[in-house]
Amino acid sequence: MHFRLDAGKQDFHRTDMDGVATFRARIARADETAITEAAAILRAGGLVGMPTETVYGLAGLATSDAAVAKIYAVKGRPTFNPLIAHFDSLAAAAREARLDATAERLADAFWPGPLTLVAPVAGDCRISLLARAGLDTLALRVPGSATARALIAAAGAPLAAPSANRSGAVSPTRAEHVAADLGDRIGLILDAGPCVWGVESTVVACLAEGPRLLRPGAISRERIEAALGGPIAEAAPGQTPAAPGALASHYAPNALLRLNAAQAPQGAVVLDFGGRIGASGRGLRLDLSPAGDLSEAAANLFAHLRALDAARPALIVVAPIPDRGLGAAINDRLRRAAAPRPAQGGAGA
Repeated sequence: MHFRLDAGKQDFHRTDMDGVATFRARIARADETAITEAAAILRAGGLVGMPTETVYGLAGLATSDAAVAKIYAVKGRPTFNPLIAHFDSLAAAAREARLDATAERLADAFWPGPLTLVAPVAGDCRISLLARAGLDTLALRVPGSATARALIAAAGAPLAAPSANRSGAVSPTRAEHVAADLGDRIGLILDAGPCVWGVESTVVACLAEGPRLLRPGAISRERIEAALGGPIAEAAPGQTPAAPGALASHYAPNALLRLNAAQAPQGAVVLDFGGRIGASGRGLRLDLSPAGDLSEAAANLFAHLRALDAARPALIVVAPIPDRGLGAAINDRLRRAAAPRPAQGGAGA
């Protein structure tokens, strides 16, 4: 089975070994006409592929239990794993959650942008209890993508939009990734090109015990602490995630991963960084950033993992990544991708 994009067309085809199309998912350039069409699908209770600055999201109305249930079903995502509600403005977000002074400071510093805040729900919160996984807190953000904000405004409601892939698999950073994973399950995918950041948002809880970093992401710990004027604590790991993307096994390709590798064994493919892995062997090799730039590496991470996994190797060896700045988010995703899978006795995806 293989995938292709026909030149000059907006349709993504998956074909069987005989070349027969088994489905067709429409990819539309994210212009005003396509956004209007996508908003109509959302208002009717459907789902669409939505570009953001982090990864592509599987969007549905966050205020609708039925739409949220479809998101969980399409992704195969466990319903105890909460979703992020996306808003087109801080004012809209503040109507659904109680943002304390710390949350407001972080929102002022990083919204619109790749920061998710977890805050107590407002008394008249409209966000689906299912989207919140039954919690009395809400994960929310205002995305930096102008396309995403325009779609939210056109839909007239906040959108739940987890990564548009099968639960636990490699996140999508291009429209064709969405089509490959979910094109037989949704009607329309808006295409705004490759995602700028390439890793998910940073998640910070702003609750009674003070701010805590729940998930590293596109906004580095150093930038968060600079905005807060002091260090931020990390949440103790628990069995039930309080934030999206907190499961032990997540973002995983089909192949096994070996992290912090110095060389590649025979038959393995290589995810390099700055040419750190020895050049022995002739297997497929992709470098996240030949120049050793962490921003470039983050933007390439999921696309490179997908490309290597498409070769169907048994093993992907990964070069050491500095654990600073965006490197912390990259390493977090790689550790979760390398964690034992459910069938291996690990945590659920």
